[in-house]
Amino acid sequence: LILLDSLLQEKFNMDAPRFITEMKASSVPDLAERWGRIEELYNKKLWHQLTLQLQQIVKLPVMQEGDKLIVLYNSFIADFESKLNPLSLVQMAMAVLERFEKAEEGIAFLEKVGDKVKENDEASALIKIMIGKIKLHKYDQRRETQDLIEEVDKTLSEIDGVSPVHSHFYLLASDLYRIEGKHSDFYRSSLRFLGCTDYFLSKEEQSKYAFFLSLAALLGEGVYNFGELLAHKILESLQGTENDWLTELLFAFNSGDVAKFRQLKPKWATQPDLAANETLLFEKVCLLCLMEMTFRREATQRLISFQQIAKETTLPVDQVELLIMKALSQDLVKGKIDQVDGTVHMTWVQPRVLNKDQVKVMMNKISTWSESVASMENLIENKAGEILTY
Repeated sequence: LILLDSLLQEKFNMDAPRFITEMKASSVPDLAERWGRIEELYNKKLWHQLTLQLQQIVKLPVMQEGDKLIVLYNSFIADFESKLNPLSLVQMAMAVLERFEKAEEGIAFLEKVGDKVKENDEASALIKIMIGKIKLHKYDQRRETQDLIEEVDKTLSEIDGVSPVHSHFYLLASDLYRIEGKHSDFYRSSLRFLGCTDYFLSKEEQSKYAFFLSLAALLGEGVYNFGELLAHKILESLQGTENDWLTELLFAFNSGDVAKFRQLKPKWATQPDLAANETLLFEKVCLLCLMEMTFRREATQRLISFQQIAKETTLPVDQVELLIMKALSQDLVKGKIDQVDGTVHMTWVQPRVLNKDQVKVMMNKISTWSESVASMENLIENKAGEILTY
């Protein structure tokens, strides 16, 4: 790596003033004017203003040609990198990284920058994330990538709030879990990525991401909360595509609609992963059906017979008790089973992100509860004398 770094220095380095002079001379008028402002800020040592200008110029299409960004960093930015905000420096290094053709050159560059920012937790974490990205996508080093993710996770857990580094961290984690087929981990990491990202995803990228997310939600072990995904606009990217049926299937699962699940089988059965896990999918939609039955009932009306559950889930009555036991064991619901009467008394259902229809159910429950409280208040007020005499 040291030898490689020396070769890069020799190939791309020139002194900062000469670099600026050459850039002004070889650029079109508008761009030459930008370089003139950068030269002025550099000479005045106005590092913050200079950083803002550089962050704009590294994104210009003309700078994406050949090794221009590499030359920019080694011949200019490297001259004053210690003066810059560490995180801003690494964010510019991210743009430069894309111009390296060889993965080992990219890693050498990142390690060089990493030495400069190792005292800053966020900047250091971002360097590790970018190294992890190369290790995962270029070398398929999953174990090494997992180790880096665990290191960065500890660092970010000590940072208050959400930093610009979090989106890159969750994206790397979701990439690893997708490659390893860890559906539930991919689902949770991806939702976190979408919740804090400032990335602009193209329509094609959004559609691809929505497809993977939908499959992960359906196949992920322990994933019974679809509300957050259904509320995210990324699902809109599936409209008009060959996978638009996925949104309809997710809504069916979210509401525990077993009939709709069966109705959509001709579509979802064409997807190999879903077709291969039909038993798992049917069990999940039945569990969600049981949760929805519990949720929609008033607290005083949650004594549900096995016959009612069998009708809603389309399961044989002799399999209902096993379904209830699975729901209880996974903390999806709480209650007591009466085997003699063939009933279950539900006392609690796992909280979920609600859609509009479920919010309406909740509002009706609150309204009913409010009326009950008012009725009890009137009863106590009218019967207060009788109660006090006792």
